[in-house]
Amino acid sequence: MLEKIVKIILGIIGAVIGYNSIVMLGVAEKIKFSTSNIGRFLISKQFIGIIIGAIIGYFLISFLLEKLLDLILNFDYKLKELSWKKIIISFLGIILGLIFGSLINLAFSISSIPGLGLSLQILINVIFIYLGLTLAIYKFDDIFNLLFENKKFFSSNKNKNLTKKILDTSVIIDGRIYDICQTGFVEGKLMIPEFVLEELRHIADSSDGLKRNRGRRGLDILKKMQKDNRIDVDIVAKNYEDIPEVDSKLVKMAQEYKAKIVTNDFNLNKVSELQGVFVLNINELANAVKPVVLPGEEMDVKVIKEGKEDRQGIGYLDDGTMIVVDNGVEYMDKDIVVMVTSILQTAAGRMIFAKPNTNS
Repeated sequence: MLEKIVKIILGIIGAVIGYNSIVMLGVAEKIKFSTSNIGRFLISKQFIGIIIGAIIGYFLISFLLEKLLDLILNFDYKLKELSWKKIIISFLGIILGLIFGSLINLAFSISSIPGLGLSLQILINVIFIYLGLTLAIYKFDDIFNLLFENKKFFSSNKNKNLTKKILDTSVIIDGRIYDICQTGFVEGKLMIPEFVLEELRHIADSSDGLKRNRGRRGLDILKKMQKDNRIDVDIVAKNYEDIPEVDSKLVKMAQEYKAKIVTNDFNLNKVSELQGVFVLNINELANAVKPVVLPGEEMDVKVIKEGKEDRQGIGYLDDGTMIVVDNGVEYMDKDIVVMVTSILQTAAGRMIFAKPNTNS
């Protein structure tokens, strides 16, 4: 209802502008407003101006205002994600574009063109400013390295063979990727698609408290990674409007960029492997680096709760590995020495079965 009212108001404003435009252009017909001249007025240029202005105001201006509002909101989101480096390079691009535009105007004496000089000058400056800004945004890494990190720029050929990695939503929320990157085990560019950021924002704005906290944690992790100079993070303006699912978009992007997907999502892992996309699974990495335990070894564990089976007790190692202790319920809330009897490796992780070592 409110949208229709706004459109009607814009239509009325457009009609007034249309009428005045006809008058200002000097093509208005002289008509005395009276009941006998209504028919003549309805076919006059003034009335045609009113109709065209009303249509433009109702449909076109309302559409443009809606698009402008979306543009402002998207710009606000993007501005929050911009680092100071990108802002500096963008301003440099704008300044260079303005300088080149001014040089073109001076070299060809654009201002001396009668009637069109000023308009052409403004148009040329706007075009070169846009080109400078676009170049600065899309070639940000190369420009920044050339200006501030020459060594990195000239040695970039060494890093060309490093595979790009695309982060999915789950691995950003998980947060362990930041710790892994800090250790230096992950090299190369980390790509965060725009549709992953959008999904993070939706989660962060969720009415569900748990989801909201997870989304905000993901955004905080991402900000930390962007601020860390040792981590090469790139926000990629890709959306794939024709593909509805985020997982499918990730696979498509990985195929396009010949990149690997970093995730801890089991389903995405399987789908990616079926389509020939290599996946780095954080959970598999965590399981791979857990200490090797063999049957017969002894370890200290604190029994903290009862198990599913009769008289079983449950404890955990520092890395989160579950230890199931036979007859462990007798040692509830106590630190005991247990002997490993067997190990079970599952998709969810590793479980260790043990029994109290009565000889210790």
